[in-house]
Amino acid sequence: MIFIEGNGAKIPAIGLGTWELRGRTCARIVEQALRLGYRHIDTAQIYENEREVGEGLRASGIKRDDVFVTSKVWTSHFLPKDLERSAKESLARLRLTEVDLLLLHWPNPQVPLAETLGALARVKQAGLARHIGVSNFTVALIEEAVAACPEPLACDQVEYHPYLDQAKVMEACARHGLALVAYSPIAKGRIKGDRALARIGDRYRKTAAQICLRWLVQQNVSAIPRTSKLERLQENINIFDFELSEADMREISAMGSADGRLTDFGFAPKWD
Repeated sequence: MIFIEGNGAKIPAIGLGTWELRGRTCARIVEQALRLGYRHIDTAQIYENEREVGEGLRASGIKRDDVFVTSKVWTSHFLPKDLERSAKESLARLRLTEVDLLLLHWPNPQVPLAETLGALARVKQAGLARHIGVSNFTVALIEEAVAACPEPLACDQVEYHPYLDQAKVMEACARHGLALVAYSPIAKGRIKGDRALARIGDRYRKTAAQICLRWLVQQNVSAIPRTSKLERLQENINIFDFELSEADMREISAMGSADGRLTDFGFAPKWD
């Protein structure tokens, strides 16, 4: 397994995203993913599946110390007392003594960022999270967060795939030693019908999804594709036995634009 480093955190390059996975399906997919070799599981308070993620982790038989577990604090818990309490509640649902990475899920301009980050840092200092970070932060918010946080931030988790240009955010992360973690790395399945990716895939005997994930990993990005299908789990992790050429990397990168975003909400920040 390749690791992506961010201010002391070593994040496995491929992980399992669990958004929209619920109940027994979620627990089963987490268990199977870990048995197939995944060592990075991503959940969040708002997904309402932390309990099932913990069940899957225990059922897998993989040692806790060998798995990198990420969760995220929802924006309604950003006041300092709320954040610390909600972090403990996440751990109770997961039945863990700590997570490897705890993120602020989205920016929340209603609460001063310095206050929220102070509370997040205290969660780390109390031993409830080994590392802390942010998600869906723009360049300006990264700069503000790095300046305000008493503890180093490990990553910014953002939407990233061949159709969305994230060069500015990547540069900001690199400047401050943050890892970039990509959610929706296969563009919510839209890349399956992409002829250019299929053509590149034919050369390597890989699928469009595998080409996509390999493109991310070769940029030193950690990707967390979500799937509820066991055969896709195997496909998504089977990307470490080939390397894309520089020409192929450039061709895929050229597909991206600022308007390729698939996840956007009214409460989202003003994107770069």
